[in-house]
Amino acid sequence: MLLKVDLQSSQPLHEQLAGQLRKHIADGHFKRGERLPPARSLASSLGVNVHTLLRALQTLRDEGLVEMRRGRGTLVTGLAPKFARFAGLAQKLVLEARRAGLADGEIRKLIEVQL
Repeated sequence: MLLKVDLQSSQPLHEQLAGQLRKHIADGHFKRGERLPPARSLASSLGVNVHTLLRALQTLRDEGLVEMRRGRGTLVTGLAPKFARFAGLAQKLVLEARRAGLADGEIRKLIEVQL
């Protein structure tokens, strides 16, 4: 699994990690029922605080993408149908907006205007 954090980004670390994990799930790198690496070892390999990684995992749990079991690890539950449909589009939008020079805060504002 290839995850990385950008310390220069205006996007919080937990959001960076949640987004990357979300993309790996959407792309099929993690299959339904597959166990993610232990949070402590994954956080250590990324050089982030374990609580930062746990916050990312909790976001994914709230979205229905993973199931966290105390003492048994984190399992991928798969993409929620309403999420799966738009995950790829959202990723493309963010990448194109960043290429155009928009900051993450500007991208959020752009999306919020559409709501």
